[in-house]
Amino acid sequence: MTLPVAAVLCAPGTNRDNDVLFALQLAGACPVAILTNELLQNPSRVNDADILVIAGGFSYADALGAGRLFAVELEHAVGAQIATAINERRPIIGICNGFQTLVRMGILPGSGQRAALGHNTSGVFDCRWVELKPSSQKCVWTQNLTENIECPIAHGEGRFTCDDDTLSYLQRSDQVALRYISTNPNGSVDNIAGVCDSTGVVLGLMPHPENHVVRRQHPQSHRGVSRGLGLSIFQSGVCYARR
Repeated sequence: MTLPVAAVLCAPGTNRDNDVLFALQLAGACPVAILTNELLQNPSRVNDADILVIAGGFSYADALGAGRLFAVELEHAVGAQIATAINERRPIIGICNGFQTLVRMGILPGSGQRAALGHNTSGVFDCRWVELKPSSQKCVWTQNLTENIECPIAHGEGRFTCDDDTLSYLQRSDQVALRYISTNPNGSVDNIAGVCDSTGVVLGLMPHPENHVVRRQHPQSHRGVSRGLGLSIFQSGVCYARR
């Protein structure tokens, strides 16, 4: 069986690309990292991918705001190719800085809705483990997931915000993909940790499921705690890409 190719898009400052590559490999994909300068030289590389991933980190040091420069680079280099991938229903996921990038590009939440990822209500960078509840059957990355997911966050601008009309639309259209249930670490409206677009193939989330894909990564694994692998999200995306 030919493994689906997963392109992990990286920029200067990206620091979770190796974690995502490992997660995708465990999930049954053939992952490859592609830098922004490579995309500028050869945008067609995106066309060869069955899955697209925008990895987390601090792209371009978040110099002009979280994800802003990465969004500009991607829009310039492969904006048309990403639009084609969505139309062809190839799964796309943006994690943390990747989520911020997709929001800046206007891909999420999609369908003309407006949202933003603002500073945490605490006003500080926050790194801790959280518990997430999959809450969308429309999203190809979370559909059929029944177990809650435990993984870390690591961000200073992860507070999902939108107006009441947009929130109501996202709830009605089943685009709220993941919610915080242990604690809301950043003040996101409706405890939102991740949303998908109107097609369900694009997911953005602030927590890092790629950092809990094997049991030993859990901070209490030595005490026998074994639950909520983030690997399930990647397995769902890979399974969908194989359809």
